[in-house]
Amino acid sequence: MASGLRRLGPFLSTIPRILRVLDATAAPRGGERAAATALRAWCAARWPEIDWIVQPYGRSGANLVATHGTGPLLYSHLDTSLDSAPADAAVTGRADPAGRLRVSGEQAEGFGLGVARAPAAAALAAFAEAGSGTLLLAGSGTHRRGSAGTGLEAYLDAYPPPPAAIVAKSGPATVLWEEPGALYLRVRLTGRYGAVLARRSAVPEGGVIAHIGVVVDALEAWCHGYARSRPGVGQVGATAGIGAIRAGRPDKPDLFPASLELDLYVVTVPGESPDALAEEVERRVRTVCAGTPLGVCAVSVEVDVVHAAAATPRGAAIVTAAWAAWTEEFGAEPPPITGWTGSTDGVVLRGRGVDTVRLGPQAVPSEDDPRRDVVDLVRLAAYSRLYRRLIGV
Repeated sequence: MASGLRRLGPFLSTIPRILRVLDATAAPRGGERAAATALRAWCAARWPEIDWIVQPYGRSGANLVATHGTGPLLYSHLDTSLDSAPADAAVTGRADPAGRLRVSGEQAEGFGLGVARAPAAAALAAFAEAGSGTLLLAGSGTHRRGSAGTGLEAYLDAYPPPPAAIVAKSGPATVLWEEPGALYLRVRLTGRYGAVLARRSAVPEGGVIAHIGVVVDALEAWCHGYARSRPGVGQVGATAGIGAIRAGRPDKPDLFPASLELDLYVVTVPGESPDALAEEVERRVRTVCAGTPLGVCAVSVEVDVVHAAAATPRGAAIVTAAWAAWTEEFGAEPPPITGWTGSTDGVVLRGRGVDTVRLGPQAVPSEDDPRRDVVDLVRLAAYSRLYRRLIGV
């Protein structure tokens, strides 16, 4: 037995077993019911003294909820950032299956470990060992444009608000009590469609796609300028990037499309105005396109706010407890951090008046397949111990 695994103690078998249960059933955003049901059955057989509840919401979303009574909420989510190999091929460049979970020595490697099966497994193991608090493994914890309500919102609508919350999600090796906001911007340029066999039939000539570089360069310049112009606030910072481009029909490329759409993801600091950002981007695109063939196109920018930035006071009891638990577990205070650009449902909890901290294990992409994550089981067990301490606060 590897020396690190000896230090896992009661988590030696529990965490890898939970990871295998999670790995066995797909959990796409909004479609977690089958995964929640399978996990509930496994948990009920292993810990029958606990009441494990599947809370359905929406068409096929679901949460797994369990409680020991009073105490903080320990939260993670069931859905993975990617959905499935064929559906994600446009992002990953691969349509082959990502493969099953592998556990070898002190490491686990598999699909969806970073977001968020590894921290979810650590949270579940911690809750099962604790004697207080509530566990919520929610659906719809990952961001999507134009999505319906999240599993966390469904939980908060149905249950009393918790006294505090711990977000178990992979991230920086420290304690976060502040998180940035997030929003999507859709930039649309519209000309006139035409036929490839008659290039001049499209407006602009050759179609909007022929001039896409003008728009991409303008938006990339805006993204870099935006990040530079927003100084960090506390622990968080700002960033932005182009994540999707659409135009035309792949099954009918003999036509020039009239519309070109580019989607941006924007991470925001406190006080940012989403509407002002949309107006700023629209002005930039109009200005840059004015002297090009795209100057004849209509330009519009739509904004879809995921959530605004939010923070818990540094002196809140849950933050103080997380700081002390971290120091006890790792033998040093949590490292300082600035410019953090990762946002989670912690902002939803803070929006409901719940003091919240975030901490979780680190995951790295597999060298063989970046769709798969690698996590250290010894480190994962350390975070599980941290969660168990905090549930008792």
